[in-house]
Amino acid sequence: MPELRRILHVEDDPSIQAVARVALEVVGGFSVLSCMSGQEALDQVQGFAPDFILLDVMMPGMDGPQTLEKLRELVDIGEIPVAFMTAKVQPSEIELYRRLGARDVIVKPFDPMQLAAQIRAIWDQRHG
Repeated sequence: MPELRRILHVEDDPSIQAVARVALEVVGGFSVLSCMSGQEALDQVQGFAPDFILLDVMMPGMDGPQTLEKLRELVDIGEIPVAFMTAKVQPSEIELYRRLGARDVIVKPFDPMQLAAQIRAIWDQRHG
């Protein structure tokens, strides 16, 4: 089973990005590439070669679902699990995100002490 090491995190809010980075690097021990926009993620995804992609849903310009659609053209979403992060968690919305190819949805506000464990659980579903 491949090891989960590198996480691409796409989040336009600097404070959420900072908390997630600390949660994933310090608590989780992961290497994190933080991107402020979908376009930045598209520009850097291949050079970073993430094992996991964490995508904010609501972003200016290109939103999370649009970013996922474009990422699919650059990387194998079947091999790299994607999770959306959002406060919009109605069952119909979660179902839509899964149909788009996301493995799961992490609810905002998230618990920084649990974020790495949540991502590991999603990873383990895929590789378990």
